[in-house]
Amino acid sequence: MNTTKTIKSALISVFDKTGLEPIVRKLHEQNVTFYSTGGTEEFILNLGIPVVPVEEVTDYPSILGGRVKTLHPKVFGGILNRQDNESDVAQMQEYAIPQIDLVIVDLYPFEKTVASGASEADIIEKIDIGGISLIRAGAKNFKDTVIIPSVNEYSLLLDIISEQNGATTLEQRKVFATKAFNVSSHYDSAIFNYFNKNHEEAVLKISETKGEVLRYGENPHQKGFFFGDLNKMFDKLNGKELSYNNLLDVDAAVNLMSEFKNDQPTFAILKHNNACGVATRPTMKEAYVDALAGDPTSAFGGVLIANGTIDLATAEEINQLFCEVIIAPSYSEEAVTLLKEKKNRIILIQKEVELPQTTVRTCLNGALVQDKDLITDSETILKTVTTLSPSEQEIEDLLFASKICKHTKSNTIVLAKNKQLCASGTGQTSRVDALRQAIEKANSFQFELKGAVMASDAFFPFPDCVEIANNSGISAVIQPGGSIKDELSITYCNENKMAMVFTGVRHFKH
Repeated sequence: MNTTKTIKSALISVFDKTGLEPIVRKLHEQNVTFYSTGGTEEFILNLGIPVVPVEEVTDYPSILGGRVKTLHPKVFGGILNRQDNESDVAQMQEYAIPQIDLVIVDLYPFEKTVASGASEADIIEKIDIGGISLIRAGAKNFKDTVIIPSVNEYSLLLDIISEQNGATTLEQRKVFATKAFNVSSHYDSAIFNYFNKNHEEAVLKISETKGEVLRYGENPHQKGFFFGDLNKMFDKLNGKELSYNNLLDVDAAVNLMSEFKNDQPTFAILKHNNACGVATRPTMKEAYVDALAGDPTSAFGGVLIANGTIDLATAEEINQLFCEVIIAPSYSEEAVTLLKEKKNRIILIQKEVELPQTTVRTCLNGALVQDKDLITDSETILKTVTTLSPSEQEIEDLLFASKICKHTKSNTIVLAKNKQLCASGTGQTSRVDALRQAIEKANSFQFELKGAVMASDAFFPFPDCVEIANNSGISAVIQPGGSIKDELSITYCNENKMAMVFTGVRHFKH
């Protein structure tokens, strides 16, 4: 059975006409009859090519300000009829329905209109009705109809009709149908998510049309993919492609540094999604040097991120370290030239872009969705619960430590001094173990913990942690509070001249 079909008629109704002209001219050369509406009809006529207005087919004008143009049985009958079905063939003749072999559609730009900050009235008018119906009809009847669902497929269609003299194979039509349902499902998901932006319906609809195959997943035996648009987030200046693990670390780095966006020069070094070095200083070079001092061993092969320009002086220091990725909002030309000396080193310029306000992760046979933890602890929410209040310097360090603690794997304890990460205990099953890990690590890198501060991602049910901290010289503590035994830790601090503040906000990170 020959399933190759030659295009003899085409309905074209598109928003974006970029690249449409050569298709129309090629189809005209192949004696294809055109049907069209509105702006697309005018576009074809301006090429000097005849076109049949849809109104002539339907005997009905475009109405309601253009909201209803193609929605008619004579249009959809021409697309949906089964050419090997005797009843369909008979009804086509009975009702004088013209055969439509090719449908070319490009939908109103709903997502772009939303992103532009347009009014709700303008957004609603960009919900395409006729176009989306044409796409679904053409895709459903792929056995007989070619459907081109967006401007992205114009070039592929032109190649096929040029090479095959206006003919298409069943396999090609099915490929176009697959692309069509991808377009229609994504479009509907975008519209639903716009209407459901306040989560009135507990429904998860994720649709990403831009995906790339990664070298592998977390390990070489696992397949890996990234769905998103990295080009919107970063300009890549150098290096190999980002891997699955790189992307996880970059995500952690970007989220952490968002806490320090408006602070003095701040530098962070991350390894396996956790910060191993962070410092805020008068210059970026000093911030990098002191961040590296937090754990120069773990920094090897890490991800580096800055909240400001990386200049040549900073780049000269960085260039002495093997690192996978460097991220900053800008670089000096000299810094880029130097950093590019390592051809595999990934250098990213981070752009201003709005990130998702929710997080999604697979869980069991479904998914967990939650609002992002967008609370950054500030001085306004601090409640001093001890007799001794923290000094101004201690408050700065407590908030600095709290920002890092929020982005460190639970259970965690973060130790900081003079806006420098001394050490952290990460991902421990016991908060006491997390504290002991942090103290041991800080001591191994010769940090003087006398006068340092401690941040915890959750409350202390017992006074053991503040006692261990006090014995190491730590003078102030920040924690959410909320334990029925809070008073035990408060009493210990009062008896040992330690300051403690509560935030009332827990920052678990599982």
